[in-house]
Amino acid sequence: MTASAPSSRPHRLAWSVTLALSLALTGCALGPDYERPVLSTPDGFKEGEGWKLATPADELERGRWWEMYADPVLSDLMRRLDDANQTVAQSVAQYLQAKTAVRGAKAAFFPTGGASVDKTRSSSASGGGGSVRLADGSTVSTGGGGGSITDSYNAVTNISWELDIWGRLRRQLESDRASLQASAADLAAVRLSQQSTLAQSYLQLRVLDGQRRLLKATVEAYARSLRLTENQYRAGMVTKSDVTQARTQLKSTEAQAVDLDYQRAQLEHAIAVLVGVPPAEFALAERDALPTLPEIPTLLPSHLLERRPDVASAERQVISANALIGVAKAARFPTFSLSAAGGYRSSTTSNWFVTDNRFWNIGPEMTLPLFDGGLLRSQVDQARATHQQAVATYRQTVLDSLREVEDYLVQLSVLERESRAQQEAVDAANESRRLMENQYKAGTVDYTSVVDVQTAALSNERTGLTLLSNRLTASVLLIAALGGGWDSAELDDLEPLDERLDKAQAKPEED
Repeated sequence: MTASAPSSRPHRLAWSVTLALSLALTGCALGPDYERPVLSTPDGFKEGEGWKLATPADELERGRWWEMYADPVLSDLMRRLDDANQTVAQSVAQYLQAKTAVRGAKAAFFPTGGASVDKTRSSSASGGGGSVRLADGSTVSTGGGGGSITDSYNAVTNISWELDIWGRLRRQLESDRASLQASAADLAAVRLSQQSTLAQSYLQLRVLDGQRRLLKATVEAYARSLRLTENQYRAGMVTKSDVTQARTQLKSTEAQAVDLDYQRAQLEHAIAVLVGVPPAEFALAERDALPTLPEIPTLLPSHLLERRPDVASAERQVISANALIGVAKAARFPTFSLSAAGGYRSSTTSNWFVTDNRFWNIGPEMTLPLFDGGLLRSQVDQARATHQQAVATYRQTVLDSLREVEDYLVQLSVLERESRAQQEAVDAANESRRLMENQYKAGTVDYTSVVDVQTAALSNERTGLTLLSNRLTASVLLIAALGGGWDSAELDDLEPLDERLDKAQAKPEED
């Protein structure tokens, strides 16, 4: 519509129809509203007998679950992991990508505008001959059947706005928001996984330190036994075979100690990578105390839906897929938009921006798909199938989470009983060793009997430490399976996460 007829009847009618549709359908959004998929969760864990139920006062509610191990070095390593772990950094970048998608979806609700300046040269046919006007003002004949060439200078500003009559933009925003929350939950899941790996590696390293201390003390004891046996051999009290047996036992134990050095170095290197440091620049000093196993309260099975980030992510993917059904449905309906443009148009630059050269147009527009060969219908079917897939993934994730908790509960229970029995075996083996060593000194038994009981005692003590390592690892895995103190309510307000990420991103610049 041009400036010469701003109040024509068709123009008013088009505006009235568009506004009426907007007001009547403002609250309408095609596609199903989200409902959480129905799940069957048991009233309690099968292997949860004897476990304490979590309460709001428990340590798990605070989120800093590693503090239950009361190790300041582990707590410091967790802080360094959060700042420098590169796997977590990848998930942070994915979260920021999802955040920009939400900003883009919000921008679609607002008008878009632009400005352009251009020059065009065009030709129009004319009967008979013609001429072309050149830049210097001269003309050149075009001969018969030619046309005239004219220049046009345009400066235009345009604005357009799509009316969200059928809720396509709202459903897209709903989908993108759910995807953003899923990405935040994925970030929490990755962070929890890396924290769990770090805790397992660190606790295993500390138990290895205990085994190294045990082997060091054993080597010192075997060295004393070797010296005693050598003295007895020189005195003619024992045979040469006793000396060789004592030396063999000593060297074999020294070899075991060397093998532990290799295992400890591997764990130390793994921890270095987890905290974002080259292994050559990282070292952990040995500590005398063994880590203690904390008391871990469990949750009701239904609580896993709120306490595991992978379950929360799977549900947000269902929400996103559900909203995309509405987006696909809305594509089959007419699209309404308002557009306006105005500016200056002239054949020369000398009098370009004058009143007589102004122009404008404004009006509503409707676009209706008439024939697409079934494309839009297939997109709706595809969106529904994607939603069904997301629902199945969500349900499977819940089932897997229940299985993991059951597995770690029974593992800890069995390991606890095994550890009690093993401690009794250690006590019995140490007592047998003490008696046999006294009998050897008294000359009533040969050295082979001493070697046998000493080897059995060392083996039992090492088995006890291995069981402690397995129990500590299972405890970390159970905490992770319970969500690590994380709660899906964090997804309702992502501002604290955004603030923390902003601080983390600002650190390199400050350095």
